[in-house]
Amino acid sequence: MSVVVEREEWVLSPLIYGFIFACCFFSVFLFPSCEGAEPRGRRQQLPVFSMSAPPRHSYVSRGVSCSSTLSRRFMGKLTYAVMEGLESMYGEYEFAYHGMSGEQMVLITSAGVAVSLVFGTFVGFLSDIIGPRIFCILFCFFHLLVGVLKSVAWHPSMLLSSLCMGIASTIYSICFETWMVTEHEKQGHKINLLSDTFWLMTLFESASLLGSQGLANLLIKGLERGLLLPSALAALLAIISIHYLRKEWNGNYQNATIENYQKSFTVRIFADKSIWMLGWAQASVHFSLSVFWILWAPTIVEDGREVQLSHIYPCFLGSRMLGSTTFPWFSGAASPLHNEDQTHLIAAFAVAGLVLSIIAYDYQDIGVLVVLFCIFHACIGLISPSLARLRTMYIPNELRGGMVSASLVPANAAYLFVLVIGGYYRSLNNAAIMAFAAVGLLSAAGCIYVLRWRKHPRQNWHDL
Repeated sequence: MSVVVEREEWVLSPLIYGFIFACCFFSVFLFPSCEGAEPRGRRQQLPVFSMSAPPRHSYVSRGVSCSSTLSRRFMGKLTYAVMEGLESMYGEYEFAYHGMSGEQMVLITSAGVAVSLVFGTFVGFLSDIIGPRIFCILFCFFHLLVGVLKSVAWHPSMLLSSLCMGIASTIYSICFETWMVTEHEKQGHKINLLSDTFWLMTLFESASLLGSQGLANLLIKGLERGLLLPSALAALLAIISIHYLRKEWNGNYQNATIENYQKSFTVRIFADKSIWMLGWAQASVHFSLSVFWILWAPTIVEDGREVQLSHIYPCFLGSRMLGSTTFPWFSGAASPLHNEDQTHLIAAFAVAGLVLSIIAYDYQDIGVLVVLFCIFHACIGLISPSLARLRTMYIPNELRGGMVSASLVPANAAYLFVLVIGGYYRSLNNAAIMAFAAVGLLSAAGCIYVLRWRKHPRQNWHDL
């Protein structure tokens, strides 16, 4: 007599996708109704261009003006997000597909993080000195190399692929923001217009990652060796991007010497406690996202129920998009919620930390976990452009890459530690790792609270 074991499968309602999309839509398209209001004792100033860079063929998005060159490069950033998404979306499933053990997965992932730690320590500084162009080309080259390696043979190249992706991810985290800010400054646009660029970058980056997931699923459907096709497409996009960068980006804009850069960085970054607090906030975000990436799936399926994880992850990306659309409500000069004391950023850090604390302290029902993770990503969507805006307010553009690079060092070091101690030696459980990430976010909220009382070089942001 056979025993039938009933297996319960948790199913996500498709209505949640429509709900998140509707929230994003209303958040974006209801905001212009507030632009007629006067911004707190100041007459509203319309965005203008510097006479040094008169725009041609410009587009307007929520009052944001960009030249055609900047628009093309903004759209190019989305192509790079698609490449990043195509190569990274499968995670450990890709390793398991090729028969790797858990220990092997941890070691290969740790090797990628280790090379990010070493390479990332210098890439931002070099980007500031010689310009971000060469590193953006390197980003595309490493994606091309990964696609070639996976096409030839998976097992001999899996470690090298992980190392290449570690370097590419580091470049993606540092150089493209530097590129955008440098181009913005070069064309003479007003500084306050960067706020809209930052939240649009976060919004469309999440949308591109979401689109790359759907595209990859279409490519592998029904194919025995289908995991190769997303990498092949990423390699093709890399070739196109390299050609574009060589043709459209004619030069680098930094020409500082190493000696002058070192002196400037020591005086204006290392000696400024405000920059240290801002860097710690960025490191906390990077570490918490890294922890989420390795723990969200094991946390959700911990009770043994079957879950369609591929249906859940798009909700997280949609929530991040929603969080980014709330940014102009708190930063726009005409918004009724406008504030310069960063209350919204403090609250976002605190809520994200509390969410991870709840997950670490007590396991919840799958539905509750999905909601908590969605709240966490909505907070990240608000935090990312807010921190980018603060970097522009506190940090000279010629030192921006080095500051971001330095802030990622403690995050990568902590991530490598939890991978080795928690993943390989299993001396640290998942709840403790999640708690560490929560403490980092809560401490970041405290840093931003202290930071708001310290004067920054660009107090009159909306007048610039």
